[in-house]
Amino acid sequence: MRLRVLLSAALLAAVSAAAHAEVASSSPYWQTKASTDREDYLRAPMPPGIQVIETELEGPVFADASGKTLYTWELKNLRNGDTGDRKKSGVSACTDEIYKETSGLMSPYPPGFLLPELDKRQSCDKLWPPLAAAADSKPVGKWTIITRKDGSKQWAYGDFPVYTSSLDFRPGDVLGGTKIEKAGGSGVARVPIGPPPNVPPELAIAAFVTGHMLVDHKSYSVYTSDADAPGKSNCDDKCLQEWSPVLAPETAQPQGEWSVVERSPGINQWAYRKKPLYTYIKDPRTRSVIGSDVPGWHNVYTQRALPPPTGFTVQDSRIGQVLADAHGMTIYGYNCSDDALDQQACDNPDAPQAYRLAICGNGDPKLCRETFPYVMALPGVKTDSRLWTVMAIDPSTGHRAAPNQGDALHVWAYRERPVYTFVNDHKPGDANGDAFGEFNGYRNGFKAFWLRDDFLDNAFRR
Repeated sequence: MRLRVLLSAALLAAVSAAAHAEVASSSPYWQTKASTDREDYLRAPMPPGIQVIETELEGPVFADASGKTLYTWELKNLRNGDTGDRKKSGVSACTDEIYKETSGLMSPYPPGFLLPELDKRQSCDKLWPPLAAAADSKPVGKWTIITRKDGSKQWAYGDFPVYTSSLDFRPGDVLGGTKIEKAGGSGVARVPIGPPPNVPPELAIAAFVTGHMLVDHKSYSVYTSDADAPGKSNCDDKCLQEWSPVLAPETAQPQGEWSVVERSPGINQWAYRKKPLYTYIKDPRTRSVIGSDVPGWHNVYTQRALPPPTGFTVQDSRIGQVLADAHGMTIYGYNCSDDALDQQACDNPDAPQAYRLAICGNGDPKLCRETFPYVMALPGVKTDSRLWTVMAIDPSTGHRAAPNQGDALHVWAYRERPVYTFVNDHKPGDANGDAFGEFNGYRNGFKAFWLRDDFLDNAFRR
């Protein structure tokens, strides 16, 4: 059985796209290749050398002069304590100390266990270089300055110290963290920062793997109707029994992509990109896509991620819809953060693999590859989305392969993290590997690549 699964994975890239249902550009989850929609943001003063870069998944983010994305590491309570940077403390908890033992903050592990690969472990400030401020720099807007332990100056934003990530190389990379809820695991994750979105006070943005979705101030989803004309609502009395207009105040003024529709004298409705906005009265919960099941109605996105590579499919599973390979087998991502005080990520091939190998193979790389096979790809294949790449992996270690390594595995990676299928998924729609690992797979384990989940709040959701 395991051999059959491995052979199927190895042949993935060679399968004809015509023989399988692909993720089409017309799918409700993805933007079209030609789409140029980008999320607008509010302009505000920034320090010299700081810029805003538009990214495919995270929207507009702050970056340094070289284009490296900026992050904060905000304090978070764990099971047995907390770690991260405290707001307004004026102190960075990311230092030059190299931690060698577990902290005991993430039970059930006690403190004092040696961390893996100590000969390669780096300090927090090497993995997360502080964003240096010149000695004569002055605060501007939300940007302030703190003094580090060594006397150097570091920029802070919103009263939290700011860092770049050693995982980012090109301008627009956002590989050190994500704004998507729970997609970074259950540790104290670093989060990219950026300017506030340009949306009315009545609305907000919710981040998912398929893009940034508009929600109202209570986090209920916002929709548009095909029955409406540009700048005109055709939602009549019958329609209003199920759909509620997103009302704009009497003083609201058109701005950028936002306009105002007068429903009746003194009653205004917001429109986005000329389409009047509504909430769905029958929505059972916040951040829902249930309303999009009604013919002619759609969730509203400020921007969408591009489709995955050719050959990937979308499958109905027992609790939602998932991304799958060409054979319909569910795709999984891997979460991991260690239990040191600096909460280093262990979810990528540049980090220690001991955690992943313990979860999926009892420390045996071969058993791990059989349990959660990599999704194979042709070397050098290109995609429209920069979120998807092909990585060369050393099968014996799980780290990146050496240049020209003969037995290297060429695998698909999402955000530079390999993706997998699961040996005990036997038919399209099976998702038996979801929550495989510790704390339902959030801290150290595997989560299905959920595109739509109407029942549970899973990582990689939408």
